[in-house]
Amino acid sequence: MKTNFNSLLQGKQLVLVDFYATWCGPCKALNPILQEVKKEVGEAVKIIKIDVDKNQNLSQKFQVRGVPTLILFKNANPVWRQSGVVSANDLKQLIQSNL
Repeated sequence: MKTNFNSLLQGKQLVLVDFYATWCGPCKALNPILQEVKKEVGEAVKIIKIDVDKNQNLSQKFQVRGVPTLILFKNANPVWRQSGVVSANDLKQLIQSNL
């Protein structure tokens, strides 16, 4: 998973990573928000979901302490990070400002 993850970050496309857990209520609430964002911004961003329980090394690497945690990568570098649920409008504005 790690080499695949790193190769995804290397592209020119923005990558929004959602660190989540299957047992997390706020993570479930974030799903429709992420779907709405993807529908509106299309290919401007790639959205990746990472299950923290199945990918503990990756979670530790990015110091994910709570879920959901969203990290936006641009040119393989994290440019924004937020824990908790974020509104669709805030995410769309964030993506537009980083294009």
